[in-house]
Amino acid sequence: MADIREIVLDTETTGFEPSEGHRLVEIGCVELLNHLPTGNHFHVYLNPQRDVPSDAVRIHGLTTEFLQDKPLFTEKVGDFLDFIGDATLVIHNAEFDMKFINAEMKLAGFPKPLPMSRVIDTLLIARRKFPGQPANLDALCRRFKIDNTERKLHGALLDSELLAEVYLELMGGRQHGLGLASEAVSLTSAQLNASIKRQDRPQRSFPPNTAETAAHEKFLEKVKDNLWHADKKAEG
Repeated sequence: MADIREIVLDTETTGFEPSEGHRLVEIGCVELLNHLPTGNHFHVYLNPQRDVPSDAVRIHGLTTEFLQDKPLFTEKVGDFLDFIGDATLVIHNAEFDMKFINAEMKLAGFPKPLPMSRVIDTLLIARRKFPGQPANLDALCRRFKIDNTERKLHGALLDSELLAEVYLELMGGRQHGLGLASEAVSLTSAQLNASIKRQDRPQRSFPPNTAETAAHEKFLEKVKDNLWHADKKAEG
């Protein structure tokens, strides 16, 4: 069986919508092999070529001043694409990160976006496994007793490392080799959504054949005052 290579990925941004001019300011990636960290990672801070709003700074702590001498996305996109290769991307709330990555890719001259079909969204998995329960990264760390005390602010690399541990637990923990995890991990975001819908199947009947009925009657003859025969006599 071939090894499974996955990249756990997280980003930080200047805001919520690239269509409103917001940009990436940080990318963090952690490599997994067969769902376990290898120690290889990719991390970069990026100059967004714009100011960082105070609301965003309160989330990740990355100021305009700190980022002004950092590389542009166009300078690091090659390294980023080389690192992720063709691996499956594991992302929490993947739609958010992917729209920013693809917006930056387009600005950098890459007309073809990274497809959502190669993404596993851990937010969807968590909501499926724990319906109605908080499913953010901090809540999942508490649920699985993962130490997140270093997470004073959001940070792409730290959050990727924490998400890698959460992902392992979502896939069945250290016993993921039993086979259940490998089935779940192959689900894309779209497949996870579809799998939530229950398929109704027609009720099936398995009536006894003649030999089974005769054997049952012979057994009942040996049972004193059995209720089944009493019911039959009452019906007659």
